[in-house]
Amino acid sequence: MTQSSSKTPDAPVYANSRFEQMPYDLVKEVTWAIVGIGILVFLLAAVFSTPDVPMLSVKQVAVQDPMVLVNTELGELSNTSEIAQYGPPYNHNNGSLQSIGGFAPQTWLGVTLPVNPAQDDVIQPLQRMAAVNPTVGPPLSQWQTASGKTQQAWIQAVQQQLPKATIHNGQLVLPHPGANLGPVPAMVNDYLALANSGLLEPAIDAHNGPMPETNRTLSLLLLQGNADHIYANKLDMTGLQWGITKETGNYPGAVWLWFYTLLYQIPPYSTASNGDLLVVLTVLLVTAIWIFLPFIPGLRSIPRGLRVYRYIWRDYYREQEGRR
Repeated sequence: MTQSSSKTPDAPVYANSRFEQMPYDLVKEVTWAIVGIGILVFLLAAVFSTPDVPMLSVKQVAVQDPMVLVNTELGELSNTSEIAQYGPPYNHNNGSLQSIGGFAPQTWLGVTLPVNPAQDDVIQPLQRMAAVNPTVGPPLSQWQTASGKTQQAWIQAVQQQLPKATIHNGQLVLPHPGANLGPVPAMVNDYLALANSGLLEPAIDAHNGPMPETNRTLSLLLLQGNADHIYANKLDMTGLQWGITKETGNYPGAVWLWFYTLLYQIPPYSTASNGDLLVVLTVLLVTAIWIFLPFIPGLRSIPRGLRVYRYIWRDYYREQEGRR
């Protein structure tokens, strides 16, 4: 191949003949690379990987920790659960509302995913169960015809007995049953039966009809709170180790979340009540700086000042200096 005449006569020619040539077995190299990396991956996975834990289900909670599910149901019925008090986008409360002064982006779109925990997670699933089990209907009717004050009194009376209550054959047994408890014990036992059958989540998510629901927001929010926290503590998955991304099932963790998890471990993010908002704003700011770095005076000149590029291309610059 002839060199283009447009190039200057004294321009250096970088031909392969300038360098020592030797045979190269690409197939052998690729094979050894795959084998070596594969062995390394298996060794690191054996030492550092997290357990392959299936996704937490309501049936699992009902079987292993039924009292947790009982407390969850009573919290939903009394509208005192974490989701009931959360705030936007689920309701108009402010239990988890975060802001910086008057800056509260959580409220900008309002309630976009309205959730009524008592109705969505307890009453409606039991109503669907009543269609096939008529004994579920009377307690529900008694509950729905009572005043809100009476309902709260029933729930509080049951909660007072829970420390000494037991679970026998999947049913709640209270130490002092009585009329002052209303239909709540019966509703709790029906709820436990539905959960133990594995049909509670489909009953919660079937609010649009009998077809399988792909949007499982409501059933997932049921365990958001005490149940999730208890099981996360058991599995050391509470996020106290920055840079460690946990996974459940056969799905890898979101490794790109390492920066978020890092921030949660250092002040002021780890101590502020609006830590989530601070973390999100920090990540957005850092991301914006990286995106617009070529347009920011001063910052865009850092590579030129560090002169790392001269080290990377040191052979070229050495040759240019020699020629000069």
